Amino acid sequence: MNSRQDDLKQDLDAALQTRKELGKEYEAEIVDSFLTRLDARIDAQVDQRVADGLAQHGVGDGRRGGRGGWSSAGRLPVVSLVLAIPLTGIAAGANLTGMIVCWAGIVGVNVAAAVGARAEQRNARPGRGDWN
Repeated sequence: MNSRQDDLKQDLDAALQTRKELGKEYEAEIVDSFLTRLDARIDAQVDQRVADGLAQHGVGDGRRGGRGGWSSAGRLPVVSLVLAIPLTGIAAGANLTGMIVCWAGIVGVNVAAAVGARAEQRNARPGRGDWN
């Protein structure tokens, strides 16, 4: 077993021991706590795999790939789509209107970021507004 699996096994053992000590009335809280830690671990592993994959393709390691590298403007669409999954689930639980508002917000943030990035690129071009 690798260290990640050992850590996970230790966390599960600790949760089971805590459940034995505290009894059934705290079972839901213990399970929620364990699942929260598990979710954080999974997120960290996914982030690491994405970073490794991007580094293999020359994105995010100092080299400029594609349209300017892995800048904050390039990360926003990826992050917003990752966050869109749970947000859609939460909003859909309310009603269709909630889901539409959720997606309108996601689209609005991405459009604003794209417009801002385009304006930055336009202002960064040499000879535009420079008196040198």
